[in-house]
Amino acid sequence: MSDDEGRSGSTLVEDEAVNTGRPPRRRRGLRRFLVALGVLVLLVVAVVGGGLWFLTDRYGGNVDRVAGVFTDLDEDARPAPATPTEETSAEPVTFLLVGSDSRGTVNEGIAAGGRSDAIMIARFSGDRQHAQLVSIPRDSWVDIPGYGTNKINAAYAFAGPTLLIQTVEQLTRVRIDHYVAIDFEGIVQVTDDLGGVDVVVAETTSNGPYTFPAGVNHLDGDQARWYLGQRYGLEGGDFDRVRRQQQFIEAVFGQLFSSGTLSDPGRLDAALLAVTSAVAVDDTLGNGDLLSLAYSLRDLRPEAVDSFTAPVLGTGTEGAANVVYLNRVTGDRMWAYLQNDSLSQNTAEFDTEALPDVPR
Repeated sequence: MSDDEGRSGSTLVEDEAVNTGRPPRRRRGLRRFLVALGVLVLLVVAVVGGGLWFLTDRYGGNVDRVAGVFTDLDEDARPAPATPTEETSAEPVTFLLVGSDSRGTVNEGIAAGGRSDAIMIARFSGDRQHAQLVSIPRDSWVDIPGYGTNKINAAYAFAGPTLLIQTVEQLTRVRIDHYVAIDFEGIVQVTDDLGGVDVVVAETTSNGPYTFPAGVNHLDGDQARWYLGQRYGLEGGDFDRVRRQQQFIEAVFGQLFSSGTLSDPGRLDAALLAVTSAVAVDDTLGNGDLLSLAYSLRDLRPEAVDSFTAPVLGTGTEGAANVVYLNRVTGDRMWAYLQNDSLSQNTAEFDTEALPDVPR
């Protein structure tokens, strides 16, 4: 065997580089590998990007838009944007949720008849690790700008979502960033796709063919429809109905993002399509904005969502109307915490306004 024949492969490669001036075969191989890897990465990015566009269009495009909600608001008269805490530089996001169990006009932003069954403020904290859901009783006796004092749910009947937002902002001094109309009947339809949801019933009640015993109840779609539709026989009257709506929304979205649902693509797709078809948002929220917000909330856990009812002083009558009087002192404290994004750190102050958590 000659000396050349006895040399190692690496030596031959080195000699090739010296004698020919060309890169050694190993380097050429490495370069080809890197080029191929780069092409593969670009293909993956293209596929993922296309998939992302498809999903954004499939779900975000399924959400109706309510036009012109914020167009006519006087910016100078509105509350300042919420201030982030020292722990995060991101701004909180605040939604006004308006819900109804009447079908048909969610794309117009409200139920048929011009009144809402539920009014809620939903706040996602700047760190996206906490959320609060605060219901304002629909019979709350408040000042409606330009229309005097009336029930808060009359604001929409007078002048639509814009006036309702103006009324809520004036009452709470909390700036509303976005508006969402929810069709509860549509949300109920998703319950079976999710395999049912758990809610806590305060006192045993019956409605239609079902009895809901005190404690944790696992509801399918038909049970949920009767549960949410109950108007009589509730110890707390309309307050209990508000609590049921809140808990149901929490339960649906908690189950929607549970591991069991996420691991079943078919069930998740059906549920997301049903949910998105049952809501409408203001037209400042594009599909990309919805996707970005959803992604930012990927680590939010159901147990980090606190639900409240706006502090109430009592009930009474105004003319022939039964109304709810809000507790302005306690309410102002709650709204101030929302404004500076610290309600999650001060929930203990509002135990009497809080809803019970569902055991997990």
